[in-house]
Amino acid sequence: MVPRDRGADVGAVLGVLDTDWRRLIDQLKRGDCTPFLGAGACQGVLPSGAELCRQWAKIYNYPFSDNGDLARVMQYAAIHLGDDIYLKQQVCRQLENAEPPNFGDPAEPHSLLAQFPIPVFLTTNYDDFLVRALKDAGKSPNSAMCSWSPGVRYDQDLFETEFGMNPDAVNPLVYHLHGSLQKPRSLVLTESDYLEFLVRIGSAHDVEAQRDLLPGPVLPAVTENALLFIGYSLQDWTFRVIFHGLRSTIPAIHQRRNISVQLVPPLNKRVAEAENRAREYLKRYLEENWRISIYWGTAADFCRELRERLDSAS
Repeated sequence: MVPRDRGADVGAVLGVLDTDWRRLIDQLKRGDCTPFLGAGACQGVLPSGAELCRQWAKIYNYPFSDNGDLARVMQYAAIHLGDDIYLKQQVCRQLENAEPPNFGDPAEPHSLLAQFPIPVFLTTNYDDFLVRALKDAGKSPNSAMCSWSPGVRYDQDLFETEFGMNPDAVNPLVYHLHGSLQKPRSLVLTESDYLEFLVRIGSAHDVEAQRDLLPGPVLPAVTENALLFIGYSLQDWTFRVIFHGLRSTIPAIHQRRNISVQLVPPLNKRVAEAENRAREYLKRYLEENWRISIYWGTAADFCRELRERLDSAS
């Protein structure tokens, strides 16, 4: 299928121009790109944050009006239970029962990214879908978790091996910033977890702290490569702190152009042309401050178009 035309006029609205697409495709094919996957990459497969909020707010009779804030709902549930590890175990059991994505779909986000010779993938999702997709693609991935709290140990066994320190296209590394279902204690889930994680990631300036949080090949993958964010919201403080905290250490002359797949945040419908105003503001904010081009749409929309453009170029 021939991709839709992304000429200058349309591209100015969408944020991602044909030049952005050509650069991104070239970077993906050469492995000169580090993907960051957020919850939107699992849309339609795992429950959304809003769905989890409703479920857990109902289970624990959350009494406040902000019942759409997952971290706060989970904080309340953890205090109600008196055991945050037990709560995380419950969440893991719930998510482990979900059916995996259709990795046979050529535009499925995990399977599509797994086709490229990328050595390091980062995710704030708890699932193992990236690892499964990479195995389906004939690769032998390793996975590790960010040591953001005393309960999550730095994986010295992995990062003292050749595969851990020098991942490649055949033996890539999947790095879980917010923990994994395999270790409930590792989950960044409650408001207290998020605060601890953000403080640590934002203040990791000495060598030992950076080694624990972003070990071996992870830090250069973030600071030296172009970044592709899929499944995040501009309202997500994790996205903003990770990006700003890490990229602020790089001289402006060495900073790369990045791409983020975004949905427009909820709008005030009483404001005239609210959507156009929101897009223009976010476009200027991200491009001027963080050198990010925006693709307005879902992860599925983006991956379908990427697949179309790859097919038409082959």
